[in-house]
Amino acid sequence: MAVQINPSILSADFARLAEEAKAVQGADWLHVDVMDNHFVPNLTLGVPIVESLSRATDIPLDLHLMIEDPDRWAPQYIEAGAGSVTFHAEAAAAPVRLAREIRAKGARASMALKPATPIEQYEDILPELDMLLIMTVEPGFGGQPFLDIMLPKIRRTRELISKHGLELWLQVDGGVSATTIERCAEAGADVFVAGSAVYGAVDPAAAVRTLRDQAGAAVAAAPWACNH
Repeated sequence: MAVQINPSILSADFARLAEEAKAVQGADWLHVDVMDNHFVPNLTLGVPIVESLSRATDIPLDLHLMIEDPDRWAPQYIEAGAGSVTFHAEAAAAPVRLAREIRAKGARASMALKPATPIEQYEDILPELDMLLIMTVEPGFGGQPFLDIMLPKIRRTRELISKHGLELWLQVDGGVSATTIERCAEAGADVFVAGSAVYGAVDPAAAVRTLRDQAGAAVAAAPWACNH
């Protein structure tokens, strides 16, 4: 099973976003965190920046909406160029309807869960999604340390995906680095958001390749992948 590395521009230089996007050529997606200072205590960027960024790079955009009322705003980000849109289960008023609308507009539909939100209550709607994001830090700020207590949740999520025979990507975001990515992969993740580990490196593109190699080897040896 192929793994994917999605560098997070939250850790990039916001004054040089076009150049920073080019610095990670070879990445699978460019992860873009949208924060509104309401759902999370931070404010980042909005639709106009996403629109400009989509014109500046050939890497597809993986939008992570850490905002209130994603039911209203998600469609605008698809129109701005997003290829994948992640909304938070804790913020969406009608997650199934929203996921279907995202898909209908031509993007991949993804749902994110904060660390304290259990996966089990969302088991029935997993078939409506293309990806599920398990936050491995509290959302809102980059550079936080990885929460090891999320590893069992990643495993339970992978078990539910396998139980239903779904082709559902399982993404992790928060503290992913060379020292944590293998544990995430072994637990069941196959899509990895990395911010500081990529943009803090001397050669961001090389960091992407190294992380992909590490994750790929861990997935290949993981029992969940061998049984897939």
